[in-house]
Formats: sequence, C-alpha cells, structure tokens
Amino acid sequence: MAALTPPTPAASSSDAEQPKVDYLNLSCPIPYEEIHREALMSLKPELFEGLRFDFTKGLNQSFSLSHSANSSAFSVMMGPTAIPAQSAETIKIPTANYEFGTNFIDPKLMLFGRVMTDGRLNARLKCDLADNLTLKGNAQLTNEPHMSHGMFNFDYKGSDYRTQFQVGNGALLGASYIQSVTPNLSLGGEVFWAGQHRKSGIGYAARYNTDKMVATGQVASTGMVALSYVQKVSDKVSLATDFMYNYMSGDVTSSVGYDYILRQCRLRGKIDSNGSVSAFLEERLNMGLNFLLSAEVNRSPKKGLQVWLRLDSRRIGHEPYSGDLLLRIC
Repeated sequence: MAALTPPTPAASSSDAEQPKVDYLNLSCPIPYEEIHREALMSLKPELFEGLRFDFTKGLNQSFSLSHSANSSAFSVMMGPTAIPAQSAETIKIPTANYEFGTNFIDPKLMLFGRVMTDGRLNARLKCDLADNLTLKGNAQLTNEPHMSHGMFNFDYKGSDYRTQFQVGNGALLGASYIQSVTPNLSLGGEVFWAGQHRKSGIGYAARYNTDKMVATGQVASTGMVALSYVQKVSDKVSLATDFMYNYMSGDVTSSVGYDYILRQCRLRGKIDSNGSVSAFLEERLNMGLNFLLSAEVNRSPKKGLQVWLRLDSRRIGHEPYSGDLLLRIC
C-alpha cells in the first residue's frame, strides 16, 4: 500500500522564494505633496530665460549658502517677467532686479532670506522639533496691498505613514495624510479650508511603485484630475507621461517626456498637447563648473524657437557652494 501512495508534490521554487509580507511593519511613504516627483523630474525641468549672474560667498564652515551657513549672496537678473492677462496667452515684460540674500543652515535648523530692490522680502524656515516632527515655514512681504502671505507646515513622519498640517494667513487651514497599504501601494487624502474666500476642498491620491515603474493618481473636489506614469527602462533612461483634466473648466493637457542620464550630462525633454516641445541639457564641464542649455519650441508664431544658455559653477543635483558663479546668457 505504501508503494501505491502518490508522492507529495514539492512546493514550487517561486512560492518558496516569495517572502511573507508583514503588514504591520511597512515602510514610510513619501510626503503627500511629492507623490508625482518622479514624473515632475522628467516633465518639469527647470527651464529658464533671460540673463542671471549669481555669486555666493561663504563666511566660514558654519555660515555658507550651501552648508548651513550665514552667507552673503547677490544676484542681478535681467529677463522677462510674466504678468496676469485676461487671455490664455502669457504676457512678459523685460525687468531688471537686484537681490540680496543670507542663509543659515544647521543640522536641525535652516533659515533662508532674500530681499529685492522692488521691495519684496522672502523668508523660509525648516526646523526639526523632534526626530519625527518638522516645522516648515515660508513668507513673502511686498509693498502691494493684500499680496503678502505666510504659511507654516507641521510634518509628522510615522513608521508607515506621514501626516501634515498647514496654517496660513487668510484663515487658510489644511491637512494631509498618506498611508502605506502594501509594500508597493500608498493611499492618502487631503482637506483644506480658505476662510477668507469661504472655499473648501477635499482630495484623494494613490501611488503604486516598483523597482521599474511608478504610477500615481490624484483627484480633488476643485475639479482637478491628475494621472502620471514613469517607466524605468534602464538605470540611465526613464520615460514619463502625465494627464491633467479639470472637469469644471473642461481643460485637458497631457505630455510625454524622457530623462536620460549619461556619465557627465543629463538630458530631459518633453512634448505636450499644446504643441510645445522643450529640452533641458545639464553637462559637467569641469569639477564645479556646469553648462546648461534650455530650449523650447512653441507652435505659436509669436514665440517660435527660444534657446537660453547658462554657466553654473555647482555640481549637478547640488546647491551652490562657497564661491559659486552662475551666468545665464539669452
């Protein structure tokens, strides 16, 4: 009889290799406001125009622009500035400004301040109140009435979730929460109340990511629907696409882009449904000296082809450091 007993099927190697998921010990998700960051990296490069010259000087190891320091920085910028218009077309006028800034950066405290000749004063703050609690603040003071504003954010990082509370002038209140549901899936939501304008809103978001792709979706009661997808072709090449729809106004936009990282340069570009084609090249010429090229082609005959160059004495992906020199040429 023992010989007639069928053998017990052995467990497949794929089942044996799959680890068990501990849903009580998931990783912490990224902040709610950054769920589209991979797509934005490819589809929203830092396109620039005009001429800009920046120079920063670090005072010592504790005071510098890029190393938690108190430094002196000045910049002279000449280029077009967008102004509001009733039509969909953006109107730009040539401007020239002088800006003076100081920074203080510490492992648990960062302060940034900028003042311009037109009377604007910008300030930013980031302070680690505890290991998992961070305070962020930003403010802008202007000579124009009702244009000054300020906002404070309290970010709390849990073991498998993140939450944020916002408070700003104009009786602005907001809160967001995102939770890791599985090792690859995160779900979150946000609410806000603008007391000055008597408006409120609620939104929901989902993010699914693996080693090869990232897919996100976001919807809000304000009428906004945002979808994005990023496919990692290789370690150096990524493809991205997004879709934006406002069901209240009926506006629809979509774009497709790429991100190509070489040994000494990085090339990003996109084409969108409005007929705009843009590219951004960042190449390292020497240690501490980069060459940046920004180009944009628009189907509008008034805009046509626009190309800008910039020399930037900082490392790719890093903030400027002591003795930086930056030059943009239109």
